Amino acid sequence: MSRVNIIREACAETAVLVGVITQEQSEEMVSEYLDELAFLADTAGAVTVARFTQKMDKPNGATFLGSGKIKEVAEYVEANSVNLVIFDDELTPTQLRNLENMFKARVLDRTNLILDIFAQRARTAHAKVQVELAQYQYLLPRLTRMWTHLERQRGGIGMRGPGETQIETDRRIILDKISHLKEQLSKIDKQMATQRKNRGQMVRIALVGYTNVGKSTIMNMLSKSDVFAENKLFATLDTTVRKVVIDNLPFLLSDTVGFIRKLPHDLVESFKSTLDEVREADILLHVVDISHPNFEEQIDVVNRTLQEIGAQLIPTYVVFNKIDNYQYEPQDPFDLTPATRINIPLEDLKKSWIAKNNLPCIFISAKEHTNIDEFRNLIYEKAKAIHAERYPYNNFLFDKFDADGNNL
Repeated sequence: MSRVNIIREACAETAVLVGVITQEQSEEMVSEYLDELAFLADTAGAVTVARFTQKMDKPNGATFLGSGKIKEVAEYVEANSVNLVIFDDELTPTQLRNLENMFKARVLDRTNLILDIFAQRARTAHAKVQVELAQYQYLLPRLTRMWTHLERQRGGIGMRGPGETQIETDRRIILDKISHLKEQLSKIDKQMATQRKNRGQMVRIALVGYTNVGKSTIMNMLSKSDVFAENKLFATLDTTVRKVVIDNLPFLLSDTVGFIRKLPHDLVESFKSTLDEVREADILLHVVDISHPNFEEQIDVVNRTLQEIGAQLIPTYVVFNKIDNYQYEPQDPFDLTPATRINIPLEDLKKSWIAKNNLPCIFISAKEHTNIDEFRNLIYEKAKAIHAERYPYNNFLFDKFDADGNNL
């Protein structure tokens, strides 16, 4: 480990992760979800030191976990001076308050952690307003755990009598802030809508997908730009739009915020204006990390989110990225159990996926530039078809010719 990483870990907060195994979430699924939660914690700047899981029919309404598991976690937190206990599921205000009293440490749920990461990563005024709005909307129903002075009455001249409790004051302040932020967001949205109109009728293509699947790397490769790309979750919050030209055909390419399982509803609502680039696109390139063991669930998460924002009917092409990272374990010929995803070679997976879904898709590695010419050609053909429909008299500009000038 480098000296920089040693210093970073020494200064970082420590966290334990907690997940619940239920009839809806198998042990294997919870393990996968906690891997993602650990990645989220790392992105936020915390070091995961332990994981705890419990099998339950359903979470306890007051404490989420059973009493025995709470005792186990509390003892570990105290013995190891842990700063944070992070739950993979959203907790109610009552559960948060009770758990913090029992653990004597800060308790976060998945939603709170994601909001914190978004707050760290927001750079532009637009992103900052959207994140702040989502944070206040998350905070509003949880005020009862945020203060120790809730029942104090406001005093002073003109404030005597029944008055109002501090929590009522705080709630009113937050509601005022939410209203103000919504007004700010509305103004910014109008400015961005004007910008989109000023781009004319150029073909618009948007990159969508789960977080950390390589959308920004593809954006940089196609547009020769320098969009921030990092092996962290939510490296991109603001939509970036670049003009790209392939074989004399210009179009606009958008790189959008990544989706994730259990994306907070308030965050989806706040970022709907940013996702206008997705809703107004002519073509969606759904980027998938094929090396991820659970990529099919990630596809489902993205498809559900696209449906939620009203973009499910836009022509979509699946781009399987990171084929250079794809790994599999050949199955023992004497093993008669059905082969799983980890037993299938990439070529067989390609055939089965194409046959099963009958959807246009392509397999690439943006990092290693594998199959990029085929990828560019796919984009060119799809964009050209839309351009031909939109501008029927200008299509000769984009015809391809051979060395003798003959039309190809």
